[in-house]
Amino acid sequence: MKNNIPQHLEKLFGVPVRSEPQLIQKLWSGYGELSRYFLSSKERPSIIVKHIHFPSQPKHPRGWNTNRSHVRKVKSYEVELEWYRIWSDKTNRNCKIPFCFAIEAEEEEQLLVLEDLDAAGYHLRRSSLTVIQAKVVLKWLAHFHGNFMSYDPRKLWKEGSYWHLETRPDEWKAMDHSWLKSNAAELDKRLKDCQFQTIIHGDAKVANFCFKEDLSAVAAVDFQYVGGGCGMRDVAYFLGSCLLELECEKHEDELLAYYFKILKREATNIDVDALEKEWRSMYAIAWADFTRFLLGWMPTHQKVNGYSLAMVERAKKLL
Repeated sequence: MKNNIPQHLEKLFGVPVRSEPQLIQKLWSGYGELSRYFLSSKERPSIIVKHIHFPSQPKHPRGWNTNRSHVRKVKSYEVELEWYRIWSDKTNRNCKIPFCFAIEAEEEEQLLVLEDLDAAGYHLRRSSLTVIQAKVVLKWLAHFHGNFMSYDPRKLWKEGSYWHLETRPDEWKAMDHSWLKSNAAELDKRLKDCQFQTIIHGDAKVANFCFKEDLSAVAAVDFQYVGGGCGMRDVAYFLGSCLLELECEKHEDELLAYYFKILKREATNIDVDALEKEWRSMYAIAWADFTRFLLGWMPTHQKVNGYSLAMVERAKKLL
């Protein structure tokens, strides 16, 4: 399939591919590449191709080269195809994602042809944000969660997020004995048993958001772990990815209040006050659950910090 990509694109768009593709990045563990192709078209000068090809011997950068890991990654790409095939057109302008022009799938290869968000004006990437800038992404998440409230995540992950316990027993086994290890199943159950469920992004780190130059608007990419769940999984994971621990502590109330203000406007036909009450209590639970994953996967990770451990202590009081 790889050698035929230019021909696929020329047939799809009706114009020639005018130069060699630009490699944006290799996919995690050698599962393919993300590339920009340039078209001889003023209307659409470039598009993004996500080419997935499953390696015969995966190479995980952290050493988690198990069959379970491989099966999880294969499913994640299958889920992303289903996201673009049957779900993506249900988003709205307040939770921008790239338009999908085409999907192709063979036994060991998959191809996604996507809108180039750089060309659409979302060309800025950030590894950290100010509190004000973080609100732009919280607004996106609130609209996304509100838009998909109470949907059955058909053909997506039943439980969204890449770290949830059912798919991470190896990391759980690797943990040192602790309260988090002993109570991992209960934390997971509390999140799964929430009355209010939505569809979550599942990997809502700051690196998966593309910003406009003035950071006034944002679009999201990478929907491999999209699925059902409590929106606090996305919120806690996002804030931990872009703010320092002292900022998280100082501005927690402000940031959560902003998120829930937007969410309550977007969510319809439900008791929004009950939704906020339940999900606020899940914030520490979600943060503690992600910390559980990190302590098995990479216990020296910088995100295992004072604020994360404070969230674990808070979670203890909620179980």
